[in-house]
Amino acid sequence: MGRAMPPDSNLAVNGARLWDSLMEMAKIGATPKGGVKRLTLTDLDKESRELFIRWCKTAGCSIAVDRMGSIFARRTGTDPTLAPVMVGSHLDTQPTGGKFDGALGVMAALELVRTLNDLDIRTRHPIEIAMWTNEEGSRFAPSMTASGVFAGAFTLDFALSLADADGRTIGGELKRIGYDGPEGVGSRPVHAFFELHIEQGPILEEAGIDIGVVTHANGQRWYEINLTGVESHAGPTPMSRRKDALLGAARIVELVNGIGHAHEPSACATCGMIQSYPNSRNVIPGHVFLTVDLRHPDDARLTSMFKALEKGVAEVAARTGLAYDMKEVFYFPPQPFEASCVEAVRKAAMRLGHATRDITSGAGHDAVYMARVCPTAMIFTPCIGGISHNEAEDMTPAWATAGANVLLHAVLEKAEVIGAA
Repeated sequence: MGRAMPPDSNLAVNGARLWDSLMEMAKIGATPKGGVKRLTLTDLDKESRELFIRWCKTAGCSIAVDRMGSIFARRTGTDPTLAPVMVGSHLDTQPTGGKFDGALGVMAALELVRTLNDLDIRTRHPIEIAMWTNEEGSRFAPSMTASGVFAGAFTLDFALSLADADGRTIGGELKRIGYDGPEGVGSRPVHAFFELHIEQGPILEEAGIDIGVVTHANGQRWYEINLTGVESHAGPTPMSRRKDALLGAARIVELVNGIGHAHEPSACATCGMIQSYPNSRNVIPGHVFLTVDLRHPDDARLTSMFKALEKGVAEVAARTGLAYDMKEVFYFPPQPFEASCVEAVRKAAMRLGHATRDITSGAGHDAVYMARVCPTAMIFTPCIGGISHNEAEDMTPAWATAGANVLLHAVLEKAEVIGAA
């Protein structure tokens, strides 16, 4: 066994091969508008898994599948007693998804292994590519399900029982497509975890920066609000006598927007769903259901946003004569990423000559759950126009290559390069 050494600054992935792999994977579930529809545990998801496994086996990796259907492809290290450095993301998409959300992280991890094979470079720690099941949550809610079970946030029984709109469960669909693996979920030790992902926002592109060093993931609080007024005829009922639930909802939407602006620059506040009843053009709405999504990387500020919402909803209800019920349905605390892994990303980018900026993840990712069980970091690349969860999602080959090269160097710092085999 050779001695451990830092990765050579000239070491680089094959960017053309990475891009070709992304484009080939994007053919599975390709949509007419140039995006991808590859929902979790569908036949298309099975097809993408089988292509991924075929590529990994060709690269010399051993394959394991756990009971949540997550796939782990391992390149051996020189010390079999050491835990692997894990790197990866997901291959499932939104119904109108793009080519790069999730797939970039998985394909870059595969390219990392291919590059090490090409150059005959060995590492002390194994390197393991992770492909997580149901990150998007678009077919089975909640999102990031498999990594959540891995990290202990959900029980396995809960996750396997999750059903889609047609009543089909994760457990049943895993069996149907043949990916109800034998391995226990969370039984794999992990030395460190890295995830490369498109930013899904406009900050990096607008700043002309190729690499975002992700220091934290936003905390999230989700609320469901029911407003109850009185249904009555839109013609004979005087304006002064109305108890209009939709009017109350409109004021809450404005309230939520104001809360987001009041807690800038890092806050996000959204009303994403609204249902008005009886939804008739000549009936004053008597009941409205709406949702609120609050996000901030600082828990104290996130709590301040909640307090403002709580106070504001009570005031709106009092002014409009409505009864209301508000309940918190999801709380995800802000998640800092581990300092040495974040620094490995920063050093790798500097070694390769890339301009960087620290950035917070506004969205949830599998790395957020992995950060609960092992040292973890994320790398962001720009995406064109900041557009994601959209068939128009796009990036440049240069951005993909830069992100994969930073990923390669950060992973090798933790995996400990030994040298040529």
